[in-house]
Amino acid sequence: MQKGRSLTVRGASCLAGARVGGMRLLLRILGTLLIAFAVILLIIDGTKSLGANAVVFTSLNDTWTMLHAQSLDAVKQFFQTRLFGQVLEVVVSALLSFPGWAVVGVPGLLLAWAGRSRRERIFLRQDQI
Repeated sequence: MQKGRSLTVRGASCLAGARVGGMRLLLRILGTLLIAFAVILLIIDGTKSLGANAVVFTSLNDTWTMLHAQSLDAVKQFFQTRLFGQVLEVVVSALLSFPGWAVVGVPGLLLAWAGRSRRERIFLRQDQI
């Protein structure tokens, strides 16, 4: 009977480890997608900069307006109807004024960092190989 209990406990710990690994995988995938989108936005700004012969940063507001203006208006109206609408409106307008690649890339980097593997790195000297 004792063996059955230990198998159950070991099985439960294996499942818990799989859940943590799955969450890390989800964080890495989401972070990678956000970083990829940020790189695309950075390439678009770089292309515009080359064409204009000056440094050009497109704000997230301009990018979102070009993609789908109705959804941007819906998000702004949503935040206006909340409890702290005036505070949220200031925060959202500040975020929308920053370059799109920065607003998307920073959370992407943070998510990718949070989902990294926690392995210890072992460094060997040349004579140990």
